[in-house]
Amino acid sequence: MSWPCIDADHCLVSTAEMVALEQEWLDSGLPVPALMEKVGLAMTAWCLARPELLTNGVLVLVGPGHNGGDGLVVARELSQAGIAVRIWCPLPLRQPLTQEHHRHLRWLNSPELQCSPDPSDPALWIEALFGLGQTRALPQELAELLKERQRHQPGRLISLDLPAGLDGDSGRPLDGTAAVAQATLTVGLVKRGLVQDAALDHVGQVHRIDAGVPQRLLDRFQAQPVLQVHDADLRSLPHPKHPRAAMKYQRGRVLVVAGSERYRGAALLALEGAQASGAGSVQAAVPESLASGLWQPLPELVLAAALPSDPSGGLIWGDWLNNADLQRLDAVLLGPGLGSNQTPWEHQAEGLKAFPGLLVLDADGLNQLAASGTGWHWISQREGPTWITPHAGEFKRLFPTIPLDYPLEAARSAARCSGATVLLKGAHSVVATPTGMVHQLISGDPATARTGLGDVLAGFAAGWGARAIAAQLSNQELPTMLTGAALLHGEAARRCQGSTTARSVATQLAELLREQECCNNTEA
Repeated sequence: MSWPCIDADHCLVSTAEMVALEQEWLDSGLPVPALMEKVGLAMTAWCLARPELLTNGVLVLVGPGHNGGDGLVVARELSQAGIAVRIWCPLPLRQPLTQEHHRHLRWLNSPELQCSPDPSDPALWIEALFGLGQTRALPQELAELLKERQRHQPGRLISLDLPAGLDGDSGRPLDGTAAVAQATLTVGLVKRGLVQDAALDHVGQVHRIDAGVPQRLLDRFQAQPVLQVHDADLRSLPHPKHPRAAMKYQRGRVLVVAGSERYRGAALLALEGAQASGAGSVQAAVPESLASGLWQPLPELVLAAALPSDPSGGLIWGDWLNNADLQRLDAVLLGPGLGSNQTPWEHQAEGLKAFPGLLVLDADGLNQLAASGTGWHWISQREGPTWITPHAGEFKRLFPTIPLDYPLEAARSAARCSGATVLLKGAHSVVATPTGMVHQLISGDPATARTGLGDVLAGFAAGWGARAIAAQLSNQELPTMLTGAALLHGEAARRCQGSTTARSVATQLAELLREQECCNNTEA
């Protein structure tokens, strides 16, 4: 069974996929008017459940297509519920069904504006202008009106299906301007563009309007699913399962190679993250200046090596790592705070090629690889699995030919060509596997965009991955653990009430994981 489920609550679809799915659904005999009525009634129910939005009445901005028809159904139903509703049609209506709904509202004597509305209007604006499939920039008059609306009445507009002017796949405004919604009521399935970082300032809270998409239509996504993952999925998150009598070396053995004279704290934070994972054995290869006092904050650690630094302060790690016995490890984390050094990557990392366990590359580990002659091609030469955890800048350096305009596709392309599982970090981080599966995390805490939080995540992911290797998870199951690590990390940050420092998040991670595993043991 896949995690999370491939269902309407989790599927993220491109514009083309949604259009094809709707067409097949309608070709089955489902009448378009029936679907529009169902969607419009559900949107109306959402609005009526929030009466505070409706106290000053409603203005529905009606577009020429079926999105405008949805808006007209909402206008009719809200009016019949006693809400003061007006409509405005800035463009000629072209869809016959939308024209019919418009004719009916005229028969009901619903007020209709004949000129552009005042952007300071206190009513709630329901924007139903274009919806799915927008490919052209907004007309200048509409672009200016929506910009002024946000300036005069921020938070007083909701969009139906997709904010006007927003690309449904990339989440970017088509020409720099798009509606800014307090909430977006998207129909059937969540469109990928709505959850991209570029869209977050335009879509507000995204609410999926359940249109009753049949499961048989979702089965097409089984082979290479693109799924959104949120905090509710923590309840079903799979955990590595160890024998009850497992000793520490059977619960995951991880080595953290991190830190430098310039970034000593990165090593400490990565190690705290690794310990929070519950791995049975955590070893450290850190700068000499840090090694002598490491036992004080982290007495449980095993100091594997105290490493020298080069004149610039970068950690010299290759000579020791190439002679270390890595076969006794389940995972190695390389990267947080290493700085740069002059030793060629190919020489430093030679011992990691034959390492059969999990390699997690983060931060300066990625930067050093990107600066090498082989770049990402080196990853495909490894015997064991590799996880990489770049933010956008690191991603561009490692994969310079892959554009980031569409983050889901960028991460998927990087995973396919390199053979690594990719965690592309952002406000809504993306995890992509070499087999084409993609997850996007849509919950978490904006406070995680702070120095040090990535070090904690890298350490936690490496320890969590080491546990998965020790539990003998299959190659198909292992990448899911990276999504789980990122989800747990985001939830730990959200739960931190008094502080969102990296160390407090690491502490909360350990508590959260222990809480979850106690629940799992009780249920078992």
